[in-house]
Amino acid sequence: MYNDENREFDPVGGDLPPQPQQDRTDLPEEEPDEIVSWYTPRQEEPEEVVNYFVQQRPIPQNVWKQAAKTQRKRRRLWTWLGIGGIALVVVVIVVAAILSSTASSAPSLPGSDDGDSASSMVDIFRKKETTIPRISGEEGVKLSCQDPSGEELTIQQVYAKVNPSVVAVVAEQSDGSAAVGTGVIMTESGYIITNAHVISGGKSCWVALDTGVTYDARLVGYDEDEDLAVLRAIADNPLPAAEFGNSDLLTVGDPVYAIGNPLGVELRGTLTNGIVSAINREVEMQGRTMTMIQTNAALNNGNSGGPLINSYGQVIGINTMKMSNSSLSEDEATVEGLGFALPISSVSFVVNDLIAHGEFLGTPTIGITVRTIEKSGGGTQVEVYTVDDTLGAAEAGVQPGDIILEADGQPVSVTSDLLTVRRSHSVGDTIRLTIQRDGQSLTVDVVLYASK
Repeated sequence: MYNDENREFDPVGGDLPPQPQQDRTDLPEEEPDEIVSWYTPRQEEPEEVVNYFVQQRPIPQNVWKQAAKTQRKRRRLWTWLGIGGIALVVVVIVVAAILSSTASSAPSLPGSDDGDSASSMVDIFRKKETTIPRISGEEGVKLSCQDPSGEELTIQQVYAKVNPSVVAVVAEQSDGSAAVGTGVIMTESGYIITNAHVISGGKSCWVALDTGVTYDARLVGYDEDEDLAVLRAIADNPLPAAEFGNSDLLTVGDPVYAIGNPLGVELRGTLTNGIVSAINREVEMQGRTMTMIQTNAALNNGNSGGPLINSYGQVIGINTMKMSNSSLSEDEATVEGLGFALPISSVSFVVNDLIAHGEFLGTPTIGITVRTIEKSGGGTQVEVYTVDDTLGAAEAGVQPGDIILEADGQPVSVTSDLLTVRRSHSVGDTIRLTIQRDGQSLTVDVVLYASK
């Protein structure tokens, strides 16, 4: 998810630095294309303040009604002020008594007694003990990402398609408070993806659909370093699952939408829109670098774990953080429109590990670096550039210069085709490669090792 080393070539497996043991001396001098799934640290820049947004303590349902009542009473007060004299004094006394009585019985805003506020943030890297009851993932349940098809949807159609799959996630804390975030339903059987910091420190958890129906939830698995968690709603009926898209196909300027629960459950199901401001953006926080989609779609407290959606109504990111000023002064400009989401294609193997093992075992790696080259008859093909002698590809007999024709029966013509297949696997799985060497086709089975 994050990496602090420069790499000339990014291995298909992901985060493990390439250790080429077999180099081709007959290759041209030009550098091979990189596989972009991880990226290098940015140059030194002024320190940024990154806020991760999970709403602490849900806002009481009657807060806004109480505020409206108070406002109406104040308007009545101004009317009575016109009467004057003794009547004015009497009215002031009566209204003051009413307001005093009302204030004493009304619930206070969350955190008014301990310094927290409705806009409080949490630090996702502060590890807290999470004791939400666990449940094992079912065999064969995996996150798969699909290329878009059909026509683009209107914003109304996007909301109608995705909003039923968005849930409010409420993690009850041991001190009696609660953290509120967002999640997105992955399968009809109730698997839900959210951020790890949403459920951090929780002792129990429940989710609420857009209809207001609530379900208890169990924790399938989570990884704080990757900031991802998988829950499962305890429901007897099928739940509306979202469709997940290929985030590798995003380009800067593409329209995107976010649905979530800003400021807690009171405003659940809020839709905001924007564009992709940058792809493969490095965001550093407390010495950790995470790869993100940058967007100007408005994100606020409570949006954590919610979906970033493309114009086809597919989830292509998990909203995770935003940037803002730690404090404002006359010399500081307000930070606006800097939100970040985890690209779903790049983290799909994390989700699959959490379902299969309850934890993230590491990025599954084939153990090769590859590049896309032109074919003599037109078109492109993927060539193996280097092979790491310590990993599965070398064990299976893959050599530099081999042309990869298929992966698990899927045609491979560019490096992203191979990445897509690899991301559907977990550590310990086997991927079948059809390769061409010296005019002959060979089939090899490569065991995927962990990069961490």
